[in-house]
Amino acid sequence: MNRVYNFAPGPSMLPLEVLEKVQSELLCYGSTGMSVMEMSHRSKMYLEIFDKTVADLKKLMNVPDGYKIMFVQGGATAMFAAVAMNLMQGGKADYIDSGNFAHNALVEAQKYGEVVIAGSSRADNYTYIPAYTLSPDAKYVHITTNNTIYGTRYTQLPDTGNVPLVADMSSNILSEVYDVSKFGVIYAGAQKNVAPAGCVILIVREDLMGNELPCTPKVMSFKKMADADSMLNTPNCFGIYVAGKTFEWLLANGGVEAMEKINIEKAKLLYDFLDESALFKGTARAADRSRMNVTFITGDADLDAKFVKEAAAQGLVNLKGHRIVGGMRASI
Repeated sequence: MNRVYNFAPGPSMLPLEVLEKVQSELLCYGSTGMSVMEMSHRSKMYLEIFDKTVADLKKLMNVPDGYKIMFVQGGATAMFAAVAMNLMQGGKADYIDSGNFAHNALVEAQKYGEVVIAGSSRADNYTYIPAYTLSPDAKYVHITTNNTIYGTRYTQLPDTGNVPLVADMSSNILSEVYDVSKFGVIYAGAQKNVAPAGCVILIVREDLMGNELPCTPKVMSFKKMADADSMLNTPNCFGIYVAGKTFEWLLANGGVEAMEKINIEKAKLLYDFLDESALFKGTARAADRSRMNVTFITGDADLDAKFVKEAAAQGLVNLKGHRIVGGMRASI
């Protein structure tokens, strides 16, 4: 086996132990005589997998009572619309425009109600988390906790008072400890930290369900999906199973608290090198640097390309920055 150091932002690396466990169970899960990919999602054998996966995620994130954990489809992109459809109620919502996906979310939400851009760093190429002014009468406040493309993160959550806080955590869920009770909705595409592409972790405070717009498709209704226990339609059974294996691995290795400590150390190692380098320079404001996605440049596009090519030859792959910003990005 000749595995590389894979710095892809998503789909990205999974723990080797998880991949090996999935491999060992691929043809036959336990004594069932079949692969998880062949099971009915309504069968007793699969529901046991599903229920344990939900229970393990609840334990990892310390999800309090009064919240529903679901696994849905369509990626975080589908949630851009679903959040607005379920929470906007014809009113307005605050969006903090801190990166590409944060911006995409607010553009999608504009179809369903009034979007107030509470703060934006778009004019400065999203190199920092912007200052913001929140509306006391907003239906919700939307943030993207970590900005994959530009390499920034919220080091402090907005204080939204009684207004529900909604967070896209796609690229940093389970990488640091969050108090779930501070959020109304958390969603995350699983492909960046948890599982293969195709399923979304969705955590919704139960009192926020049941007020969706009449035009909301039933598979995007938080209430209908919650009532059906994520099985209004056939879920991504295999992706959920792999997520469950990742949750088991996390629990066995100290949980989110332990991962946060490791991630702080990893990020510091790389940022310290960049700060001391005469060749490389980090692109995000130091105070807002992501622990997940480290963005950097040499200042010369040709030299950047040369570095990416020669790094790949040494087994350090997927270091090329996103196409809209160039440079380099190490997703760690």
